[in-house]
Amino acid sequence: MNRTQVPSGTARAVRVAAGDLVRVVDVEGGQVGDVFAFTDTGAELAEQHSAAHTRAGIDRLFPVVGESFLTDLRRPILTLVEDTSPGEHDMLVPACDPARYAALGAPGHRSCAGNLREALGEAGLGFPGPTPQPINVFMRVPVGEGGHLSWLTASSRPGDAVTLRAELDCVVVVSACPQDLVRISDAGLTPLAIETIPFGGTPS
Repeated sequence: MNRTQVPSGTARAVRVAAGDLVRVVDVEGGQVGDVFAFTDTGAELAEQHSAAHTRAGIDRLFPVVGESFLTDLRRPILTLVEDTSPGEHDMLVPACDPARYAALGAPGHRSCAGNLREALGEAGLGFPGPTPQPINVFMRVPVGEGGHLSWLTASSRPGDAVTLRAELDCVVVVSACPQDLVRISDAGLTPLAIETIPFGGTPS
């Protein structure tokens, strides 16, 4: 098993082969993470996880254990195989970006959209398209009466994790969301970790 630390407010990218496991760990608890996935076909990333196609494919707002996240070509790219957190995640809200922080009066603030480009660049990868809608792990945005969304603080505990199985060779990017103006993460910003377990390996 390999473990990649994701410092608070930043992102890291990992490459995994089909059959490998990817575990996103909330190290200290209460931290939202934005997860992005792309098929690994070289220096340019074209096919990507799609929240909209996933919702249409599974007929729910977020997969349960045993269900897959789909790409924009409607192919399974990741399957949720284990979730030790309270199970509150989001796939409705876009990644925070410079425009979001400018509207909140904080121009120049770090963002998950920027973190994605930065992490891909550090991995020698390019992505020319718009920022995909992420898999927001540990993020609590319940849908209430009349379709109203509530922005609640993450309830994940130290060491809580979601484990995903790669269905295709892919690049997975995890951003420890830097949003500290809307309190979606508890007690300030904290790190995440990415654990990768090769196909046939034993999680430790």
